[in-house]
Amino acid sequence: MGTEHCTATREGHLLIVTINRPERMNALHPPANFELEKIFNDFAADPDLWVAIITGAGDRAFSAGNDLRWQAEGNKLEVPATGFAGLTARYDLNKPVIAAVNGVAMGGGFEIALACDLIIASDKAVFALPEPHVGLAALAGGLHRLPRQIGTKQAMGMILTGRRVGADEGKELGFVNEVVPAAELMDAAKRWAGLIMECSPMSIRASKESVYKGLDEANLEKAITGKYPAVAALFQSEDLIEGPRAFAEKRKPKWTGK
Repeated sequence: MGTEHCTATREGHLLIVTINRPERMNALHPPANFELEKIFNDFAADPDLWVAIITGAGDRAFSAGNDLRWQAEGNKLEVPATGFAGLTARYDLNKPVIAAVNGVAMGGGFEIALACDLIIASDKAVFALPEPHVGLAALAGGLHRLPRQIGTKQAMGMILTGRRVGADEGKELGFVNEVVPAAELMDAAKRWAGLIMECSPMSIRASKESVYKGLDEANLEKAITGKYPAVAALFQSEDLIEGPRAFAEKRKPKWTGK
């Protein structure tokens, strides 16, 4: 798939999405956001795509967030229904998405990463929600996802100051899964994707949906006994038969994701 402001490349069951505006630090404007929405719509609908990685072109930025120059030039500010990068307001995607953060992830760029399931960071990555410095607020999910992922006090320390956090501190705080040298970033992200793809896609979707929807319940019993469509689909799937059969036959399972 080719577009003007981003690219999407298939590698088997993996989709690699690259924000391709390096001249603007991969900051996003409406045309880029709508392109990304379509890419992730197609990813969600394609049964042969199991995992996605999103990254930024070049070695300076994952995404510097909202393209303020576009806004300052008097252009109309529009955001798709699925949010920034087609991800920050997408609440029904049960396929895993990995953020491979290759540099600056500021504002909306950090919010994109927080909307992903895993964050693999280059040792050059820098994260921040600096919106208060320009009279804005991190309203694309950052104000809500960050406290849920690292706790209120640590999140407020970032949110109320807009301070920059390096990759190693991000791992210490708990929102980064792994930090690697810049040259190894995509290999590391693909390694994580490969580990996920060794598992049943149906099991992965059931697990992701159960975790996120379960977190919406304050009561543990309600979270555990809740109705999750992806769990129901798992129990009606070919993968549910293939997994135990492969185990009994001492071979690797051949998942279909159906």
